[in-house]
Amino acid sequence: MKAHRPTIMGTRHMVAACQYLAAEAGFRILEAGGNAIDAGVAAGIALGVVQPEYVNFAGVAPIIIYSAKENRVVTISGLGGWPKALERDFFKKHQGGKIPKGVLRTVVPAAPDAWITALAQWGTMSFGAVAESAIGFARDGFPVYPLMSEIISEHEAEYRAYPSNVALYLPHDRPPRVGEVFVQKDLAKTMQFMADEEAAVAARRGRHAGLQAARDAFYVGDIARAIVAFQKSQGGLLSAEDLASYRSGIEAPVETSFGDIRLYGCGPWCQGPSLLQALNLIDAAELRNVGHNSPDYLHLITEAVKLAFADREAYFGDPRMVDVPIDALLSRDYAAQRRELIRRDRAWPEMPPAGDPRNVRTAKRDAKLRAEKEWAAPELDTSYVCAIDRDGNVFSATPSDNSYTAPVVPGLGIIPSCRGSQNWADPDHPSGVAPGKRPRLTPSPAFAMQPGKMAMPFGTPGGDVQTQAMLQVFLNINLFGMEPQEAVEAPRVASYSFPSSFEPHAYHPGRLNLESRIDKPTGEALGKLGHKVEWWPEWTWMAGAVCTIVADQQTGVLKGGADPRRPSYAV
Repeated sequence: MKAHRPTIMGTRHMVAACQYLAAEAGFRILEAGGNAIDAGVAAGIALGVVQPEYVNFAGVAPIIIYSAKENRVVTISGLGGWPKALERDFFKKHQGGKIPKGVLRTVVPAAPDAWITALAQWGTMSFGAVAESAIGFARDGFPVYPLMSEIISEHEAEYRAYPSNVALYLPHDRPPRVGEVFVQKDLAKTMQFMADEEAAVAARRGRHAGLQAARDAFYVGDIARAIVAFQKSQGGLLSAEDLASYRSGIEAPVETSFGDIRLYGCGPWCQGPSLLQALNLIDAAELRNVGHNSPDYLHLITEAVKLAFADREAYFGDPRMVDVPIDALLSRDYAAQRRELIRRDRAWPEMPPAGDPRNVRTAKRDAKLRAEKEWAAPELDTSYVCAIDRDGNVFSATPSDNSYTAPVVPGLGIIPSCRGSQNWADPDHPSGVAPGKRPRLTPSPAFAMQPGKMAMPFGTPGGDVQTQAMLQVFLNINLFGMEPQEAVEAPRVASYSFPSSFEPHAYHPGRLNLESRIDKPTGEALGKLGHKVEWWPEWTWMAGAVCTIVADQQTGVLKGGADPRRPSYAV
């Protein structure tokens, strides 16, 4: 397969992001002497401006960082919990067992804290410096691109449910058109206020005190007061205490190996470990023998994903409040046990049963699953950015939160995270609601490394497709030797044979979508194995938009791949 775009190559530093202006923002910081963390934060904040349909400055921002100086991989969850005032059975009592759109699905906005935590611990620059491009894009506007116009048009009725969203996202009382300049003056003022508060303190007390002042402006200052007042006026539960007490925290990653490659993800508060589980369930030699994107290849990786997602459904949740047997789930012995459930001649017609990694009987939820008769495309918000600098520091982040399922706070231009959509109203579900509990997030950045040889941050938007797109691109590069751009452009498949992570958690047993660049005989062969094959167009943003940088540490060459399924670019 020949890529439509070249693999971008360089030797000093590189940034790749799901929107070209965000990539530019990150590159400006690298060129100004900032490190990968400074650049990644700059691009990540910019994504909340230039991808306003699918990312919000007050949303979520899970991050993976590799510190070259410390030779250490760390994660920052960038994910807030439910308000402390929420009762465990609130939605069962008052909402018919559903988590409705609007302020009631609000969790503590975490992205601002996550960005500032990354800067304070591993960056070198101020919040104001790294947010400068984003503030400019918000204040002065940027040209609307096709996907943004398409998504806002598709969800126009949902935007119209909230007057403050109409004012911002439907200028001229209609969706913005391609090429029109989209302005977010209130958001610019919000970010500029944080930068101004930082500058006033940093001048007297230094950089770290300044970063804390920027954070306080959001979580305990004027911004926090405006958020809480608006939430209260709309019947929301978020309190001043919820905001003031929030800290993203720094956690160790989960990890596994693929040959001599170490693969790192975020913990089971997101779906990150499912990528590692799926990799554990495949046989590299077997996949190489059957051939890239052959019927057998696509069948085997799909069945591995189904098994990983069965365990995701049964076990994953906030490990601060749920006992997740993550070490057992990622063990080689358990993978060998689960691999026996993959048949070469037959697909599981539904989600397989969850495993029992500790030989401890846990409540299985398979019997309660209800298949949907009609197909409805799930929410697919999220974006991605990665960066590598001249010293070998690595940044990988997946900021998110859409703009059509909850209201904009008037005067601030932000939507406090509506990520409660990824919990279950049933409090007994591993990812059921509870006060202070974090939802089970789909955004899940990754990082792969061969010590002394290669470093590779990668990630994608796409909801439940994220794990699947990332798995395919990782294998394209590290099993089949594709160049990064070729790897991200290669046609993909995605299974929906599991409950969606998004409310109302639709379930489509056996469904497998294929991009139609995959030939019809392959689709027919998959159908004979029992997959319910559905065809996407040749290229679709529904299949994810993977970005990656592959650093060859022996030659010093950086190679970037950016997915043309969305307006992604590497610089």
